[in-house]
Amino acid sequence: MNNAQGSFKQRQSNKILNFTTSFLAALALAGSIQTANASPVQKETTNTIATAPIEITQPTKTATIAQIPTGGVVPIVVLGGLIIILPLFFGGLVVIGEREVGIVVKKFTIAGKGLPAGRLIALNGEAGLQADTLAPGWHWGYFPWQYAVKKESVVVVPQGEIALIVAADGSPNPPERILGKVVLCDNFQDARKFLTNGGEKGRQMGFLTAGTYRINTALFKVIMASNAVQHGMAPEQLKVYQVAGDKVGIVTTLDGLPIPGGEIAGPIIPGHDNYQNPQKFLDGGGRRGLQEQILLSGSWNLNPWFVEVEQVPMTEIPIGYVGVVISFVGKAHEDVSGAAFTHGNLVNTGHKGVWVEPLYPGKHPVNTRIMKIEKVPTTNIVLNWSGRTERHNYDAKLGSLTVRSRDGFAFDLEIAQIIHVGALDAPKVISRVGSMQNLVDHVLEPTIGNYFRNSAQDYTVLDFLSARSERQSEAAEYIKAALRSYDVQAIDTLIGDIQPPGELMQTQIDRKLAEEKQKTYEVQQMAQTQRQQLVRETALAEIQEEMVKSEQSVKIAELKANAQIKQATGEAEAIKLKAIGEAEGIRATGNAKAETYRAGVEALGSQGYTAMQMMQIIGDRNVRLIPDVLVGANNGNNGLVDGLLSMILWNQTAKPNEVHYPVPPQPPAKTNGIPPLSIEIPKDRV
Repeated sequence: MNNAQGSFKQRQSNKILNFTTSFLAALALAGSIQTANASPVQKETTNTIATAPIEITQPTKTATIAQIPTGGVVPIVVLGGLIIILPLFFGGLVVIGEREVGIVVKKFTIAGKGLPAGRLIALNGEAGLQADTLAPGWHWGYFPWQYAVKKESVVVVPQGEIALIVAADGSPNPPERILGKVVLCDNFQDARKFLTNGGEKGRQMGFLTAGTYRINTALFKVIMASNAVQHGMAPEQLKVYQVAGDKVGIVTTLDGLPIPGGEIAGPIIPGHDNYQNPQKFLDGGGRRGLQEQILLSGSWNLNPWFVEVEQVPMTEIPIGYVGVVISFVGKAHEDVSGAAFTHGNLVNTGHKGVWVEPLYPGKHPVNTRIMKIEKVPTTNIVLNWSGRTERHNYDAKLGSLTVRSRDGFAFDLEIAQIIHVGALDAPKVISRVGSMQNLVDHVLEPTIGNYFRNSAQDYTVLDFLSARSERQSEAAEYIKAALRSYDVQAIDTLIGDIQPPGELMQTQIDRKLAEEKQKTYEVQQMAQTQRQQLVRETALAEIQEEMVKSEQSVKIAELKANAQIKQATGEAEAIKLKAIGEAEGIRATGNAKAETYRAGVEALGSQGYTAMQMMQIIGDRNVRLIPDVLVGANNGNNGLVDGLLSMILWNQTAKPNEVHYPVPPQPPAKTNGIPPLSIEIPKDRV
């Protein structure tokens, strides 16, 4: 390096010496020529200007110059040519404009030293394209027979754009890299520093932002939006990258070390200014491929050869939901769920696994390529086992349950289940079942379906229909206890439509119709009764006066009846007492007579005493022993008639109060030829 700098300084000294000698010689020659012709030109010009009008215009000047004598033009032209040609040819003068850069090509060297193999740009005075460029100004010593200087415009990168660089010379890239590393070279304006500091050929990791740059185009090819198509790129790739306000940029890097096995994204690397400094990203151990770090909204100077960005919307958690984060990258898995939770694992934020802290409502910048957000409703969720589907679509695959009753009938049952998942319980639910849809398909559907299939077998269809509220309460209690173990709250279980067999329902319908008809008839009967009551009330109203009189008569009759009842009660009581007295007298008389009869029997004997009594009765009552009319069989056919006539005649002559009853004829008794005794007792003496 020191030898190269020494030779460069020596070359600069030789150029200065040659330039000084040539310049002095040119001045001496030009001075002699100018001295010889200066006076006439000045005089003529002065006279011409003195005689010119006051308002001098450009054509007037031309005319004045044209008046110079022909003899003076030739020396001036010769002088100007010498002034121009001599410095250029003998002094090697090169003039670079203020917005230009001079690219130097050395045609040959006296020593004949050539470029090393594989090199394109000369650093040590070799023949060929030179690393050093010429800045604006006058440059001596670049003799045309030895140097060729190409003037190029400066590179201007407009605002809102970047420029990519391709180096034609430099060190080769390592096998694990595809872009040349960034070296100190004043933004590619110092080609010598680029090459001497180890710059690598090919596409460069560094790039140019908005500004003006003097670039050695022999070494660096500059790609901007204006010429992007010529290099197989789209102009949009050379624009400053914009990330919208409601989106995030998911970054994939195209250079760096491979991602370690078992990982899907490169780790977060600090200090690279959101991928705007690729070299710091690589120096920090950045990996090639999908990155964990994302780009937020804003404008970013990104090298499209180094990064690709995919913009995705921010993850929005609506009101009434939480977002459970399932991270596939991060720190090592460390379970923080505790010993009591044995159905899954929960980790802290930044670790692999299900994060114990959910995302609450709002917009979150989440890298959805390395994280999965499971939205869990924290409001009540209604699940329908029927043809109806809620907006959340968790119950889209659920249908009405077909159950079988105790009496062998199969019928369809519609169920609605209301559940609730708490915000802090949501990570546990997702860790256990994976998603809300899995909760419905793998937990709720078999639990509720099996319960109703089992419970239906304990009842007949009609029992299930008639005791529906009881079946609903039993189901709610059972399902609430079953879901509690899954960290899910069962709010209520509702039994919807029950569809029993059509034949059975037809009998119930017929029975119900009959009952309703009976009720209709009863209502009609009641209406008729009410109508009759109305007619009756109307008639009563019309005969209200008579009713009052009748009511008073009834009351009077009731009072009389009560009086008579009391009187009859008193008489009955008197008769009763009288009868009791008479009975007592009769009893005493009877007892006395019985005592007399007993004494008579003892004295006369039973037959003798009986005959004596009979005779006494006959005597006391005047009993006739012989009938007044005797009808016998020996009277012929007229005996009965004669007997009747005799009775009539007897009754007519009898006393008014005395009635005689005929004694019916008795067949003759065979008692030794003696006719039987006939006794007639008058009615009033019986």
